[in-house]
Amino acid sequence: MTKIVKQPYDEGAIHSQPCMTSDPMSVQRWVLLATILGSSMASIDSTIVNVALPTLQTELSATATDVQWVVESYALFVAALILVGGALGDLFGRRRIFTIGVTLFTLASVWCGLSPTVWQLIWARSLQGIGGALLIPGSLAIIGATFPPERRGSAIGIWSGFTAITSAIGPVLGGWIVERASWHWLFFINVPLAAIVLGASLWQVPESRDPEASSRLDWLGAVLAVVGLGGIVYGLIESSSRGFGAIRVWSALAIGTICVGLFIRVESQLAAPMVPLKLFASRTFSGTNLLTFLLYAALGGALFFLPFNLIQVQHYAPTAAGAALVPFPILMFLLSRWSGGLVDRVGARLPLIIGPTIAAFGLGLMTVPSSGGSYWTTFFPAVLVLGLGMAMTVAPLTTTVMGAVPIRYTGAASGINNAVARVAGLLAIAVFGIVLTNVFNASLDRSLVSLDLPLPARQFLDNQRINLAAAKLPPGLSDSTSTALRSAIALAFVAGFRWVMWLAAGLAIASAAISALFLDDRSQRH
Repeated sequence: MTKIVKQPYDEGAIHSQPCMTSDPMSVQRWVLLATILGSSMASIDSTIVNVALPTLQTELSATATDVQWVVESYALFVAALILVGGALGDLFGRRRIFTIGVTLFTLASVWCGLSPTVWQLIWARSLQGIGGALLIPGSLAIIGATFPPERRGSAIGIWSGFTAITSAIGPVLGGWIVERASWHWLFFINVPLAAIVLGASLWQVPESRDPEASSRLDWLGAVLAVVGLGGIVYGLIESSSRGFGAIRVWSALAIGTICVGLFIRVESQLAAPMVPLKLFASRTFSGTNLLTFLLYAALGGALFFLPFNLIQVQHYAPTAAGAALVPFPILMFLLSRWSGGLVDRVGARLPLIIGPTIAAFGLGLMTVPSSGGSYWTTFFPAVLVLGLGMAMTVAPLTTTVMGAVPIRYTGAASGINNAVARVAGLLAIAVFGIVLTNVFNASLDRSLVSLDLPLPARQFLDNQRINLAAAKLPPGLSDSTSTALRSAIALAFVAGFRWVMWLAAGLAIASAAISALFLDDRSQRH
């Protein structure tokens, strides 16, 4: 996923509002502190929550559909509003919108931590997503506006490195907090971070804005994006329990589809659209965004369901489940500079074919483990190979997206690619959930034939299917029958998980094919 890089260094714009010190080096250090910690709030939150989902499901008596919404409600608003967040910063001041985003994100985090029910948590996560949409694009935009061109690359490199480190720490920290304290504290840790970010931002970070930014914001496009994506995601998620024939399911899908169509029409007619569709006239830009959609759909969907397998089926402790993913961001961090240099040596096309193919192999390895076994011989090889494939892909993908459009549109191109990656994960979790639920039910039905459960036990179990691997056993069963039924439930989840991983691997292979078809190393920057 590419990073959102905004306007170039502008001495006048930077100091439009004074800060406490006039030493540029000191200001730049404070800018790095504020933006790194601000971005870390969002990046940690994205990884920390996934590890806690199995615990949330148990403690809040939530269904599998409910816990999907815990992630999807946040992702929906970030994906739909992140481009608006960037535009607001350009128009009203990047520091101002960044600090508003941090404040909103933090207040929503407190609400998340205090939520007594899963639906309160879902609403709080929605508000958190709105804050994230203001916070996330602001961090790099402030760096881009504060650092001169000769130091900007180094600053972004430092920012990226610390972001990778926090992504690695997030799952382990989340697992440890869930294990030693409570899932509520996952959200409260944002409060001290926000205090530091807001203090540094208001005290030392100079204000900046784009004097050429359009004063007409694309609010209609933003509303259509939220309603369109929300309708489609709602229909897909709820279809798992209600079926596609339910009125609320097909009507949500219809409304969502219509709104997405209207969004495309509106964006094609506006003078200052949220998504400049003319950029897609570039074959390379269209190809890289299609690659991004397919690859990040595979990644987002796979990593959402992995913690459920590790905790509910493999019986990992939450801390161990978080640590299981650590090799992935470590490889991303260690190999990012090397993979970025590949574009200069061999062009982008070859890494963007080989990288997603390796990632597909890693996703395929996720299908090998059944129930039980050592981490080092089951999931570690898969995580390692997946991390290698993504490490080879991300930097060349970023370079190619930015080089596919005229220089004045690089900020928009990066923002669009970021949004595409988020939309891909949003939709993939919903679609993969349908696949896993259907395979789980079919596999469990086959196992129940040999168990000969009494009718009340079958009825009890039918009501528990929506919980997937967290399904409770019917009361009154013998020890041997309970053991056999628990094994059947675990293996049914593994069967569904394997289908999801194969589907993810197929999407990754398709993204490699898109690279082969669309990319041409002979193309030059406009």
